[in-house]
Amino acid sequence: MKKILLCTLLLAALSLGTTWAAGETKYLPISVVVGELTEPFPAGAQALIQSKLTQLLTRNGIAGDDYQGQFALTVVTVPLDKDIIPGPPAKIAEKMELNFYIVDMMNRTVFSSTSVVVRGLGETETKCYMNAISNMPMQSKQLGQFIEEGKQKIIRYYEDKAPQMIKQAQMLAKQKQFDEALFLISQVPQECSHYDAAIEAGLKIFQAYQDEMCNRYLAEARTAWMSEQNNEGAVKAGEYLKNILPDAACYGDAMALYKEIKGKVMDDWKFEMKQYQDGIDLERQRIQAMRDVGVAYGQHQPHQNTDIHFLPLR
Repeated sequence: MKKILLCTLLLAALSLGTTWAAGETKYLPISVVVGELTEPFPAGAQALIQSKLTQLLTRNGIAGDDYQGQFALTVVTVPLDKDIIPGPPAKIAEKMELNFYIVDMMNRTVFSSTSVVVRGLGETETKCYMNAISNMPMQSKQLGQFIEEGKQKIIRYYEDKAPQMIKQAQMLAKQKQFDEALFLISQVPQECSHYDAAIEAGLKIFQAYQDEMCNRYLAEARTAWMSEQNNEGAVKAGEYLKNILPDAACYGDAMALYKEIKGKVMDDWKFEMKQYQDGIDLERQRIQAMRDVGVAYGQHQPHQNTDIHFLPLR
């Protein structure tokens, strides 16, 4: 996992630079959870609802988590009326209520809620349902206020918890549990007053993480090259060297090995040591790389309980 991560760190940094520069979205530790409460979803509807809720966050300036964490945005559909309109072809018309919630899944607490009524029309129940979901009023002031209320409560949560989270992350880093430490750091949202302190602590942890991984990858690269000092050995060594970032402590030694290998295999080895992207703020690249390590850790953790039966229907 770590090898794959470090291969993509600089590419991920590009998205951070674009997003922050545009000022369109800010990260908030909130994910989309789609659960069934009143009736089973028709085939394909769950994916559509997932997409709509993700768009709702984005439209309101939030880049959330792509894995399930503590805080979630969800919706519960409640059928109200259903009529058959004679054809040909006959069609089904349905009115349903969409109940939206932003919740703390861990503590089973509702942070924000609202509801809207939508109507759908289709030749089958599935098409009617999908049409109704498609009519979700994405740009309504009501839904915008709902998102903002939930957002502010999540921020207040981190105002209270962030100092403790930073201390815990530093403790984990001393135990070389870097991935979990960076996961904690990555959860502190930008609009929290402790964000700068979290980033400062996180970058120090990330530097230790880089140095640790650099030593491991360099040792593996040397072993691969010493075993086969030819093009095949160079390719194997490159698989480790490509994961080493420029500000890792052993980058100079890694570069020396790279030059040694390049001097022997010449143009048969199509490989260059990793560099940071020109034209993008270095600290932003490092912050994004740091956060990617934490996010990957979160993605590989067991999901929280997705049971939404604690939600009160409006």
